[in-house]
Amino acid sequence: MLARRKERARTPLGAERLPGLLPPTRRRHRRFRSLTWRILALNVLALAILVGGLLYIDQYQRTLIEAELDSLTVEAEIFAAAIGEAAVTSSPAEGQDFLSGLARPMVRRLAGPAKLRARLFADNGDLVADSRALTGPGGTVRIEELPPPQLGGSVSRLIAGVYEWVIEILPRRQRYPYYREKLQQRASDYEEALVALTGKAGRAVRAVPDAGLVLSVAVPVQRYKQVLGVLMLSKSNAAIEEKLRELRLDILKVFAIVLVITIGLSFYLAGTIARPVKRLADAAERVRHGQGRKVAIPDFSHRGDEIGDLSEALRDMTDALWQRMDAMEKFAADVAHEIKNPLTSVRSAIETVARVEEPEQQRRLMAIVLDDVDRLDRLISDISEASRLDAELSRAETETVDLGRMLETLRDVHRATSDEEGARLELRLSDQEKLQVSGIEGRLVQVFRNLVNNAISFSPPDGTITLGAWREGSFVRITVEDQGPGLIEGKLDAVFERFYSERPKGEKFGTHSGLGLSISKQIIEAHGGNIWAENIYDDGRIAGARFSIALPVEGEDTNMRGA
Repeated sequence: MLARRKERARTPLGAERLPGLLPPTRRRHRRFRSLTWRILALNVLALAILVGGLLYIDQYQRTLIEAELDSLTVEAEIFAAAIGEAAVTSSPAEGQDFLSGLARPMVRRLAGPAKLRARLFADNGDLVADSRALTGPGGTVRIEELPPPQLGGSVSRLIAGVYEWVIEILPRRQRYPYYREKLQQRASDYEEALVALTGKAGRAVRAVPDAGLVLSVAVPVQRYKQVLGVLMLSKSNAAIEEKLRELRLDILKVFAIVLVITIGLSFYLAGTIARPVKRLADAAERVRHGQGRKVAIPDFSHRGDEIGDLSEALRDMTDALWQRMDAMEKFAADVAHEIKNPLTSVRSAIETVARVEEPEQQRRLMAIVLDDVDRLDRLISDISEASRLDAELSRAETETVDLGRMLETLRDVHRATSDEEGARLELRLSDQEKLQVSGIEGRLVQVFRNLVNNAISFSPPDGTITLGAWREGSFVRITVEDQGPGLIEGKLDAVFERFYSERPKGEKFGTHSGLGLSISKQIIEAHGGNIWAENIYDDGRIAGARFSIALPVEGEDTNMRGA
């Protein structure tokens, strides 16, 4: 355990684990899950599915097989008619029968040029002739078709192997029975031959392991409407496979071209999305880890798309973050300064009390201490209120607030609690319009109370404070006017700064913390409105001050910043 602590102590501060800083292995693995690879995978997958569907030409294959069987049927009928006319005996004593010596060479000669296999069966099912069986000196010789030689080099054979592999993995809807041939063949071994013995043409398709398909057609051999036997023609589907092969190869060629284009476009698309997003993420990470304000968020606003909107939002967010940090630093400095003054006064008074022996002076010094303690208490309360205001405003839920009714309540409360010699509060409302906004009622009441109390503190004893509210387009305008000395020219915006303390003459020092108007501005801006101050002039002289508020009407989405 001690060794582990020493090893950890040698690790640079923050290098052991930083939140959000990914380990090297995790970063390396993330590259393969990036947007570039995902875009490429999706585009290639969609193209592969399309090409796979095109390669799966089962219906086209069945159409070719049917056309080939029709062609075989026509040829078989022609061959059968020729055999029926030339290779059949017809005598009253023996009836009609095949001339075997004439039938065998005739079958072989007819099937040879057409590259077919022809078999002739008698009406009892015996095999009479087979175009692949030759009679020679050594007995029966059979002709077997050999597979075509493999031409081309290793690349061609590789392409052929890939093609065969692709064809093998493609699903097949139709399964054909296997072709089996006995040494002693009979018509009963083939269903199409049995159908032909009944006087109808029969056809069949069978599969040969590792050799494709065998197409067979059997037609009756007739003489004077009498079925004398069956002629069966068969051939492999080599021609069909060649057509399918050519078609699939054409599709694969187009696929290869489109694949290259797709990959290029995918990388281009990823470059316009992934790389800018990565640059934005890297810049945000550098900002997060506190590398100073030298880090600039890339500006992609010229793109005019979502990436441009994102970069602009990140730049605005970063600027707002630095502004918030500046405000926090300034607020902390102001707080320290404002608290330090009463603390210094308290310390000085306490040190003086220890050296003063007169009771009257001690009472005065203790009164100063109590005033400073009260001032500190007000400062701490207002500072706490200002510190948690942002969080509270972000969590609170808005509701419909009737400003007219709220201002009437404030007027009634003021009349009930104020002295007869104090300033009067008058209210001017628009009776024809509903003054409803969406907001937090308690916080809006706080704003208007701050403004009214501020106006009271500056108004003469017999003065009048006027509250007004009316509609201006899509906003509700509220004004608080007094008859006091007005505001200092050039300080109309400064009155909303924290700890601004330009108070009326004669007011006891430390009565106000200077945070009331700052908090009011923060609340109004959180409601999407604006607040500003101005002087009231009468014949060229200042006749009072006016604080104006503009809040969007309920249901209106209007930005009042800078209104």
